[in-house]
Amino acid sequence: MTVTIKDVAKLANVAPSTVSRVIADNPRISEKTKERVREAMDKLGYHPNFIARSLASKSTQTIGLVMPSSANKVFQNPFFPEVIRGLSKGAHDKKYSLHMSTGETEEELYEGVIEMVQSRRVDGIVLLYSRFEDRIVTYLLEKKFPFVVIGKPYKHIEEITHVDNDNYRATKEVTEYLIELGHERIAFVGGNLNYVVTIDRLLGYEKAIRNAGLPYKDEYISHEEFLKEGGQEAITDLLSLDEPPTALVVADDLMALGVLNKLDEMGKVVPDDISVVSFNNVLLTEISKPPLTSVDINIFNLGHEAAKNLIEGIEKPKEPIKRIIIPYEIIKRASCKKIANP
Repeated sequence: MTVTIKDVAKLANVAPSTVSRVIADNPRISEKTKERVREAMDKLGYHPNFIARSLASKSTQTIGLVMPSSANKVFQNPFFPEVIRGLSKGAHDKKYSLHMSTGETEEELYEGVIEMVQSRRVDGIVLLYSRFEDRIVTYLLEKKFPFVVIGKPYKHIEEITHVDNDNYRATKEVTEYLIELGHERIAFVGGNLNYVVTIDRLLGYEKAIRNAGLPYKDEYISHEEFLKEGGQEAITDLLSLDEPPTALVVADDLMALGVLNKLDEMGKVVPDDISVVSFNNVLLTEISKPPLTSVDINIFNLGHEAAKNLIEGIEKPKEPIKRIIIPYEIIKRASCKKIANP
């Protein structure tokens, strides 16, 4: 026999409308009443019909996630499962679910977003990246559809709620750390130049190099995909230079692991022959050989804050645009070494 709201109301000794408000977590209902109603729901095994509720309220209780590339590449990088864990927690706290959209090309991503918006599959969208001249951002702004960006928007920064780290400052700081260790030939291994995070980190690196009076060399700058193979390709080119670097700033842990693997194949020892610092501080950095010095950007919090602020914007359309900066921390491990200059 199907349990109804009326059954719950009778057991909890409240009106059926009160049960509905408890399900919606209405702030006007006291915590004592909410607890009594929820106990009745548990006792009777009652589960709200969210599909019926969404039809009535014209809300899906779902937020869409848009990845930067095809799923098979995205999930090679530990950043994405961790940021999705944060998004999931933020959504779950407000009884929202997640709808994931991926595409092999930018066109497929764009079409997927249009479908999500026009079919009202989701109430809002989180972009898990920030790219230059992104058609998706332009489309969402034109449609006035709720969305949040993880990263710093390229344009319309005053119109878009976004959650980010201070990537410029973090990279400047880790480059200065290598300089303090005596390194003068420091290379930068970054990701795709179409992403704002890559440019911010490159600029932070450049500022530290120039502030120290060191030469800024184009041949010390390498850009690859945020994948293990990208790091392997980068280090091969850098070590073939007449004056190879003695230290590397790598913009992603997965790339850095590729660097470590390739260095091992080449008979190079980290940190005796070359020092390496990286970004994200995923679990693999602790168990790599040697353990990697990495910038902990609090990936979980990036996702959690993105979901929390998107849902606030959905439920309170007049909520102001926000810029949320998540703190970072440099975790120093065994991949960097002080060197003596002649």
